[in-house]
Formats: sequence, structure tokens, C-alpha cells
Amino acid sequence: MSVGLFKIFSNILKQNLPRLHLKTGPVRGLAAAMDVAVTEDNEVVSNKKFTRFRKRQWENYSKKENDGSENKRTCDGDKPFERIKKKKMAMLLGYCGVDYYGMQRNPGVPTIEEELLKALLEAKYISDEDFKNQQNAQFQRSSRTDKGVSAARQVVSLKMPLEVHKEEINSRLPECIRVFGIKRVTNKFNSKGKCNARTYSYTLPTYVFESSLITVEDRKKYRITPEKLEEVNKVLGVYKGTKSYHNFTEKKHHTDPSASRFMMSFGVEKVFVDSEMEFAVLLVKGQSFMLHQIRKMVGLTIAVVRGHTDMATLEKSFGKEKVMIPTAPGLGLVLDMVHYDRYDARYKTSHDSLTWQDEEEAVQKFKHDHIYPVIVRGELEGNAIGEWIDTKLIQHSYEPSDDVPLEKGEENEIEMGGDDDDEDDTAPERETTTEDSKKDHDKSSKDSVVDAKTCEKENPNEGSEQSDKIEVSEFSVKEIS
Repeated sequence: MSVGLFKIFSNILKQNLPRLHLKTGPVRGLAAAMDVAVTEDNEVVSNKKFTRFRKRQWENYSKKENDGSENKRTCDGDKPFERIKKKKMAMLLGYCGVDYYGMQRNPGVPTIEEELLKALLEAKYISDEDFKNQQNAQFQRSSRTDKGVSAARQVVSLKMPLEVHKEEINSRLPECIRVFGIKRVTNKFNSKGKCNARTYSYTLPTYVFESSLITVEDRKKYRITPEKLEEVNKVLGVYKGTKSYHNFTEKKHHTDPSASRFMMSFGVEKVFVDSEMEFAVLLVKGQSFMLHQIRKMVGLTIAVVRGHTDMATLEKSFGKEKVMIPTAPGLGLVLDMVHYDRYDARYKTSHDSLTWQDEEEAVQKFKHDHIYPVIVRGELEGNAIGEWIDTKLIQHSYEPSDDVPLEKGEENEIEMGGDDDDEDDTAPERETTTEDSKKDHDKSSKDSVVDAKTCEKENPNEGSEQSDKIEVSEFSVKEIS
């Protein structure tokens, strides 16, 4: 075929065939696919919207045929999935620890944390995973207490739903454990790390300060004199300030910077009478405490006032030499209050204060109903501190002995944790390096300057113990007896 005939044939085709608006390049195939579709009956459909409608209609029809429902499937099948918002909360609670092996969770034995976590799980405030591993809920206690030690104002922090009711938790707790209040805190709040001071109380019979009392009747009738009360406060005042307490704990060397602790105040808070026996409440406030520190401070105070040793031994205990200090029983020790002064000052405009003033009435009622009666009963029926004085204190030697090291004698108790131990107790425990200890010491020394200035403001009525004695004695006879 000649070239002329081919051109004529091409012109005829162009004139007779419909003109198509084709796009050039790679877009040509995509445009054709978008504008043309084929149905199940092999019919050409030029409207893509109609094709999409048929597709969605087919999907809905399939769901109706298979499920009989247009709802989307959920993880639980019947129940729709609901995400519960959890925020960091601070919880104030009190407990009588006589029947428990301390605050911290310990597998195989009853603890306060175990009871609390069980109640939270039953109330559906934490999940099963949180119960098995409380670190999932960022659970943290402000201070751990040992076997038999109670707390009036323990604070724990953890993540919980925004809608939390303390009544739901208390209904699942035993009577000796009570939640007083729950408050929203910052997301990075840690009840242990944000605490800048702790206050402990130690309740004991006043006869322990008088060495001439032998019989039970004489001890029960004894009433402390203003002169003896002044003597006790004088000895307790020696502990105030920053000192090295390496002799008041276990396995601490005098060169260890972490043995340096700052005590803000220490004195007799009140005296009361219950069941015809007089008791005194010693109150100590400090930045932090070590294992057995408070019980040894009380033990040495009793020994000095009774005349078993002198003030020289007390002064020597803060020095480099090793001094064996008697450890008072743990029955009267109570975590009284946890202080968050710096946190409250920083977030006073955005978050509630952690002074818990609205819960104070409930706290006091719990102390008089569940804590003080147990301590009094332990002294009246068990003669706890009386037996300690008659069997251990009068035979105690303050010179170190190589035959029976104190650390070995109390090794099991140390492994379980301390009644007044505020050291880092997260699991797994991290070994404290020299650099860490130096940082803690530097921070403690820096804070001592600030806290020492506020010490007098926090205790403006120092020396008014006698008036407190009369007022509390009348109240205690009426309310506790």
C-alpha cells in the first residue's frame, strides 16, 4: 500500500470515530481506571460514585448477613471497649500494724500494702496487672514501717481513675486500716521523693524515766513531775540539728556521708492517763531517718534519764568511735505525719494542699480508737517496755563487742526493712555509691540552713509542756478510758 492511500484511510477513521479526551503520560492509565468500572454483570459503569456506593452497600449487607448487627466488633465481644483515664493521686491512710509484717509488700505474710491493693482491685480502681506488679500503677509509699509499727498519716501515690470514692475502698478494708482522703497531684508526684520531712511519735509509760520504781503497782501510780519532764526534754533537745547518726543504725561507718541527718525538733508533745497509767508521747521531726534510728534515740534517752549512762555517752555517739546503743521496743512507734511543704508552696495555685486539714478529725478519731488502745494494752497486759528495761537495758553494755556483733544479731530484721527506715526501697534495690551518698549529704546540708530558720516558727510554744499535760490528761481520761 502506498503512502498516499494510508493517509486517506487515516483521515477517514478520524472523521468517523468519536473524539476521546485522553491524557498523556502516566496519568492516562490512572484516569481511565478511575472513570470506568465493571459491575458483576460485566456492564461498563462510567460513574465512579455509583461504584463506591455499590461497594459500601455490599459491605453492610455482608455484615448483616454474618453478624446480624451493624456495630463494630470489640475486644470483649459483647461489651464495648472503654478507655478509663487514670491520673496520679495521693492517698492518706492510717493503720494499726500490730497484726501485720510491716507496710511493704512481702509474699507469704500479711502486710498493709497487700490489704490496700486487694481493696483497690476489688473496687476496680486498679487492674490485675497493677495488682501483680504495683509499679505499673506507679505505686509508691512515703515511708515503710516494720512489723508491728503503726501509722496515723501514711501517704501513698499511684495512678487511679479520676472518679474515686474512699468509701468504696474502706468497705473492703479491715477496721484497722482506713483511707482518710484522696487528692489529685501532679503527674510526676512521688510520695517518697517529694516528701521534705517526716514526723514520728513514740508513746511510752512515764515510769520508764524513774529508775527507783520496781513493782507494777508503783509504776502504775507514778505521775511525772515538771522537773523530770524538763530533764527529758533537755536530753531530747541534744538530737536537734545536723549530726552523724552512724551509731544509731546498722552497718554505717562514721565516714559515710549518708549517716548525717537533720533533726528539726524532738520533745514531749503531751502526757495523758489511760487505765490508771500515765503515758507520754514523744514527737520527733526530721528530714529522713535510717533503720532503727528513732528507737535507738528513744532507748538512749531512757538510759540517760534513768542514770544507766550519762550525757557523755550521748555526745560520744555522734563522734567517730563505735558506741553500742540500746534499741527500744517498736510497739510505741507511729508514723505521725508526712510533710510536703515545698510541693504545696510550688503548686498551691493549681493543686490541693497535702496538709490534709479537712481529714484531721478522722485521723484523730482513728488514733484514739485503733492506735493508742493497742499501745496501752500492750504495756498493761504485755509489759513490753517494762520487760525491755528489766531484762535488756540494765544489762546493756555501750562498748562494742567482737564476740557477738550487733549486725549479726539483727541480720534478719535488717533484711525485712526498718520500722523507721526511709531509705530507697524500690525493687530491685540499687546499691548506693559514694557519689550518691555525697549528693544526699550535700542536699541535706543545704536544706538544713533553710529548715533551721523555720524550726522556731514551727515550735513557737516550746516549754509549754505542763499546760499541755493537764489539758490532754483530762481529754484522754474522758475519751479513751
